Formats: sequence, C-alpha cells, structure tokens
Amino acid sequence: LPIFDAHLHYNQEPNPFYPLDKVLEIFRRNGVTGILATSRPNKGTHQLVGAKAPGLWVIPFIRPYRTRDDIQTWFNDAAIFDLIQAEQRRGYYRGIGEFHIYGNAAAGALVKTIVDFAVERDLYLHAHCDETALLHLFAHNPRAKIIWAHTGFTTPPGRVRQLLEKYPALWGELSYRSGIADGSGKLTAEWRELFARHSDRFLIGSDTWINERWFNYDTIFNTYRAWLA
Repeated sequence: LPIFDAHLHYNQEPNPFYPLDKVLEIFRRNGVTGILATSRPNKGTHQLVGAKAPGLWVIPFIRPYRTRDDIQTWFNDAAIFDLIQAEQRRGYYRGIGEFHIYGNAAAGALVKTIVDFAVERDLYLHAHCDETALLHLFAHNPRAKIIWAHTGFTTPPGRVRQLLEKYPALWGELSYRSGIADGSGKLTAEWRELFARHSDRFLIGSDTWINERWFNYDTIFNTYRAWLA
C-alpha cells in the first residue's frame, strides 16, 4: 500500500544528515508517496517542496522553531509569530507545527493568536502536547484542526476515543505511541477496535527528529505495514 508519512522532519542544524536525493530514495523504497514535511529551521521544508519529486505528495507545515532552543520558549516569543507570518507568505503551507507545548503554557495569549491565525487561513495545527494543552488549544478556537502528535504517548485508548468523538477536527498521529501492539507485534484488541471505529482519524509517521530515526526508517514502516496487515 502507498503510505503517507504524517510526521516527517528534514532538520538542517547546521546541515542535514542525508542529502536530499538520498532522502527521496528512502521514501521511494518504502512506498511513501506523501509526507507532512517540516524542518528546523524551515529550509529543509523549502527543499522538499522545491524538489518536485515525481510521485511524492509534499504537504508543508511551518515549524515555529529556528533552533532547538525555541522549543522551550516559542509560545512566549513574539518573534515566532513574525516567523510564522513570513513563512505563510510563501503561499504553499497547509499547517503549523510540529510544536511542543504542555499544560497551562498553552493558555497564553500568543498561543491563542497563533491558533486563530491558523483557523482564519484553514491551516492545521500539529501539536506535541499533553491532554491539558490540547484542551486549551480547542478552547482558544473550537474550529481549530489539530493533529495530535503521538496521540498523547500514553493516554488510555478509551480516553482517546472520547476526545475523537468530542472534537471532530482532531486526528491522532501514532509515532512513539505505546500500547498499540502486543509482544508479537499484533494490534491489541482495544486499539484494533478503536482503529476500526475511527479509521479516518489516525495517521502514521516516522518522526525523523534525530539521525537514528533515518537509520531505522525502513524498520519503522515495516512495523506500520504489519499493523495495517
């Protein structure tokens, strides 16, 4: 089956580990025909868009980071909103993220400004967050469209189901998500039922945030293909 990688980072600090042609070959050999593309800084995303690789659907998101240090402070830094606005003027972005935020940090005024900016422009938000922060994001604007990176890591599947049913514009992305498969690699009954009930609400991704994830890219997607089978 063709696969869409919904959590792809082509980071550039200061240079990418793999050249662009090697990254594109990794996608080809894994049957990855679409990517949700982000990078830190956004230069890597510009390169993926600009490559216009045959057979690859690139969906670019704005990463609100210039360096790793921004992960801790972006939600209180007015310069980050300037960055988001400047990137949006390129005209091809479909979302903002992946960004990291936890607890009541998501309740801040700048975060609301960014959520409203996304809603006004029909952009998705890709949020690496806990449930408290997720609820704040929806409270800022109930029309927000949110991809929940890692689907809360450990949030019980019963609670995930409640959140999906309460928020129709919420999707769960499954990289690093624990508890989905048993020791044999087969889906647990609870997750299988949840995937069957909400099969259009989940995404799979590589989360290539470090070089190790590029090394293991084939293994990551072989695991996903086992789930799909």
